[in-house]
Amino acid sequence: QVQLVESGGGLVQAGGSLRLSCAASGLPFKLYSEGWFRQAPGAEREFVAAISWSGNTWYGDGLKGRFTISHDTAKNTVYLQLNNAEPGDTAVYYCAVRDGIPKYDADSYDYWGQGTQVTVSS
Repeated sequence: QVQLVESGGGLVQAGGSLRLSCAASGLPFKLYSEGWFRQAPGAEREFVAAISWSGNTWYGDGLKGRFTISHDTAKNTVYLQLNNAEPGDTAVYYCAVRDGIPKYDADSYDYWGQGTQVTVSS
């Protein structure tokens, strides 16, 4: 059974930092990509970042620089570091996994975590 368990969300002040983690287990893939998406109330799910099995990274428009994605393949864990947080970053953050290379669209991902709330106060 595939499980993606996110952690690390919470309340952070504007300008602060936060690191999200997503631990995966039971994955049927060997060469897979991991992504982070976010969804604010009333908005569509938005691509934040993705990383391939080899460590290549992709970021959503305007997000590179404040967000950093990384992974520990030995632990099957992917991380999302948020620095200089802004109130506009407030959303539920989801990690996702897909077989093969990273994609920007959420529909391309096979498995999803339950989401973790990030709230940035001004």
